[in-house]
Amino acid sequence: MKFSTKAIHVGQEADPATGATIVPVYQTSTYTQDAVGEHKGFDYSRTINPTRLALEKQLASLEGADYGYAFASGMAATAAVLNLLSAGDHAVVTDDLYGGTYRLFSRVLERYGLEFTYVDMSDLDAVRAAIRPNTKLFWIETPTNPLLKLIDIKGVVALRKPGQIVVVDNTFASPYFQQPLALGADVVVHSTTKYIGGHSDVVGGVAITNDKEIADVIKFHQNAVGGVPGPHDAWLTMRGAKTLALRMRQHAENAQMVAEYLEAHPEVDRVYYPGLASHPQHQLARAQMSGFGGMVSFVLKGEQSRALDFAHRLKYFSLAESLGGVESLICHPARMTHGSIPKEDRERRGVTDGLLRLSVGIEDAEDLLDDLRSALAAVPRVLHGTGV
Repeated sequence: MKFSTKAIHVGQEADPATGATIVPVYQTSTYTQDAVGEHKGFDYSRTINPTRLALEKQLASLEGADYGYAFASGMAATAAVLNLLSAGDHAVVTDDLYGGTYRLFSRVLERYGLEFTYVDMSDLDAVRAAIRPNTKLFWIETPTNPLLKLIDIKGVVALRKPGQIVVVDNTFASPYFQQPLALGADVVVHSTTKYIGGHSDVVGGVAITNDKEIADVIKFHQNAVGGVPGPHDAWLTMRGAKTLALRMRQHAENAQMVAEYLEAHPEVDRVYYPGLASHPQHQLARAQMSGFGGMVSFVLKGEQSRALDFAHRLKYFSLAESLGGVESLICHPARMTHGSIPKEDRERRGVTDGLLRLSVGIEDAEDLLDDLRSALAAVPRVLHGTGV
């Protein structure tokens, strides 16, 4: 069964009670039992719900996996996966990562005795040097957020020793463009709020694996902690995922055009997009991914204050948090998605006040280019305090 067929059919058989073609929203917290312990596989909706179960089967299939567990947010999925570790365990983490993940690791989980080392994981020698005797987990984002670095999943997997786990946050690529489990990773995490849901109308997350022991731990914590999506959230996410392949193709096509336009513009200092031949890991992206995705980051020339001015002048790119919806968004990472990372750490990693991140939507590409063109023409060029 191919990708788009899985997205539409796996876990989504006709409802046995009514024949409804679309999985119903099972808006119930509990289930009537024939006797104590005698039920139809469902007892309490924190533990299991038919709508959520259908979503979990659908999303696991898209990553080529046996087990998938849905959560109320991407951060809830991340927290559940980190429960694979115990106090005293160490994780090697990509240094360019989502600010919310950094906040969870540095301000919550470190208090519980977990240890984290942040390195440029596009450099496998740096990854190797960061490994300690108590290292139990490698946390990868690829492409990274917001600088769109590529990390060699197979390369990190080759460094893994028995008892160590490789986790890939696959949110930016989506399962349509990248399959980390097939490259040797143990766990895949998504914020389904983004490309999988795809319409900026629902928050959610998922953790996916082929390892039953890992799956059992994640499932236990899903139920024990209870950070699960409601049935309507699960239904919305499942509906969005049906069109993932179609949307990702258009996102990538539009993003390629936007990235090429920005790279050629005299007012743009640097563009980050894996689909550009100038990207330092372009060849890795071609080998590891089947498409380059819809995220583009860039820096304008001149004073960093130009970035905010430019962002406010756009018409079709809304200034907003998040990404992956059908509509185009622009974000100022230093003040928005990555504001929880200390300024010194942000800037050392390249997340400066001049950096802007685009989530390129599926609008007509010419309209998006016109929007960028107009804003670039309108924003004043300021160099060293002198208008040019």
